[in-house]
Amino acid sequence: MTADGDDERAELDFWSFVELANSRLAGEFGFRHQLATEVLLTLNRASNIVTYDLEASVHRPRGRSWSAFRLLFVTWLAGPMEAKKAAELTGMSRAAVSNLSKSLVADGLLDRAPGAHDGRSVLLSLTEAGRAEMVETFREQNEREYEWTSVLTEAEQRILVMLLDKLITNRDQFDVRGRN
Repeated sequence: MTADGDDERAELDFWSFVELANSRLAGEFGFRHQLATEVLLTLNRASNIVTYDLEASVHRPRGRSWSAFRLLFVTWLAGPMEAKKAAELTGMSRAAVSNLSKSLVADGLLDRAPGAHDGRSVLLSLTEAGRAEMVETFREQNEREYEWTSVLTEAEQRILVMLLDKLITNRDQFDVRGRN
């Protein structure tokens, strides 16, 4: 091993990194909440891996991004809505929804119309081509979702949803920054 630990770092995988991080954070820096760090590192890692897989295996081959899918998915299931509401439901910024909707309109999947209540607002809705694409795309995505979740029993899946919901819904206990 070299003096700066290159060999040791080369052997690290995600879990051994988490272990190393917990050890160093507690021992060298005195941080007390290693389990909190482990939970959020793991949650973030899982989310990134699944999102990347869905985008790479389902959406990119169709010429779409994960963000485009999210906007089309929300509009498909919730129906026509103002861009502001679409941003809220997708977790994207209003600017991102605005930019993304332009390309989806150009592709013939989304319609944009002036909002009824405010001349500055925009109402988004799927075209017939957009609805057809979403049915086909989601059929493929749902099969991939099943592949991912089939390693868990139904009860484990429900517990995971319950725990994630608890984490999300109790965020008002402190000053959370975010879009929603």
